[in-house]
Amino acid sequence: MEIKKVAVLGAGVMGSQIASHLANAGIPSYLLDIVPKELTEEERAAGLSLQSPQVRNRLAHKGLEFALKLKPASLFDNDDIKLITPGNFEDHSAWLSEADWIIEVVIERLDIKKKVFDWVEKNRRPGSILSSNTSGIPLKALVEGRSKDFQEHFLITHFFNPVRYMKLLEIVEGAQTDSTISKQMAHFAEERLGKGIVYAKDTPNFIANRIGVYGMMATIRAALEQGYSIEEIDKIFGPPLGRAKSAAFRTADIAGIDTVVHVSKNLYEAVPEDESREMFKVPPVLEKMVEKKYLGDKTGQGFYKKMKINGKKEIYSLDLKTLEYKPQEKVRIDSLGEAKNIDDVRERVKFVTFAQDKAGKVAWKVTADTLAYTARRIPEISDDIVNVDNGMKWGYNWELGPFESWDAIGVSESVKRMEEEGTPIPNWVKAIAAEGEISIVEKRDKPATSILKRNRISLSQSDPSLSSLPISKIVKK
Repeated sequence: MEIKKVAVLGAGVMGSQIASHLANAGIPSYLLDIVPKELTEEERAAGLSLQSPQVRNRLAHKGLEFALKLKPASLFDNDDIKLITPGNFEDHSAWLSEADWIIEVVIERLDIKKKVFDWVEKNRRPGSILSSNTSGIPLKALVEGRSKDFQEHFLITHFFNPVRYMKLLEIVEGAQTDSTISKQMAHFAEERLGKGIVYAKDTPNFIANRIGVYGMMATIRAALEQGYSIEEIDKIFGPPLGRAKSAAFRTADIAGIDTVVHVSKNLYEAVPEDESREMFKVPPVLEKMVEKKYLGDKTGQGFYKKMKINGKKEIYSLDLKTLEYKPQEKVRIDSLGEAKNIDDVRERVKFVTFAQDKAGKVAWKVTADTLAYTARRIPEISDDIVNVDNGMKWGYNWELGPFESWDAIGVSESVKRMEEEGTPIPNWVKAIAAEGEISIVEKRDKPATSILKRNRISLSQSDPSLSSLPISKIVKK
């Protein structure tokens, strides 16, 4: 099936960016949203009514305005905005029948999504691909009660923000999803949209956000418990550990503190069986930041704030104890200085993680917690650890995925230390560590089915014969 036209339902931050990126690929789309129920002051002054097309399509037009102003730019060329046609759910139902792919990008509330899908099911063309950009609502809940054709053509296509620049696209199939639809979407997203595909299971927050939010909360908790400043944590958890310069706190400002809080709370409620769910409990300092509207970039202040001091612009950081802004301190830690001279990211990650100073102390704690937690999520969130690694590299800009990082710091050495410290390690990792210096991941891109020929662990239930094999037969040196 060729995707020639798309209907994007929801013209907010993500919807407008998805439509923009489709335009980057030369694909026309309809950008639809609800009809406003009240006029703005500007609309009243202009003599417009609630029936005026400008008013009825206002939210879609706002989405286009947002896309044009966004920095970094969401469009390759602003002229490509012409490929996006703004509209609304009430007046433009017929447009759905023209769309080869309909993607829902409305607010993360199941009741609202269900109402949108009621409308979609009445107006779509049978056989068109349907998807949701949800980041946490189970697919099975989204398709409950839908027709056979709807369920067969439905999947989750979870883009990451900013859409143009983040490579990751998580695809989740439902029990009734036609697998050829998933393959078509993956091919289209890779070839036309330049995305890296990660296949996730229908579990809370899928792969990247399940691990990424855990890692972020573990980092924030470590800072609070051990008295690290915001700038210290961001210096440690940036390039020295193979992460983006935005590290932890700056990343939270970009994402929005309210978003981080919302996702963490949702995860806590959604994973009652998770042995580490307490990590998703939101620390009081984040709750207070939301109350004070310290939401990050969207409100101009979060963990960092741009200040004008003596006529000069400076960036202050938040004191986590007082919630007052202060000038940033210079971060001088010996291991971080030495790490700048280590070009190989694997060597650098190992050096900092095992450093015997302030940076190494917190780097080890958070890294050990996050790696062990990630391993315990196999096969819950994915049968294939390479999907997990790619999810974190493409969705969070890590240079090494969790399992690649584990290889870098040394599997046997690190597992021994983790066990001594009481960190729960799954048996399949212990088995690998017991073999000596064996890599969890072999850096070769081979088909997922060739488990006996590479150092990639898959716990797929599709081949029960694997369960009877000793680990030394599954993982080769």
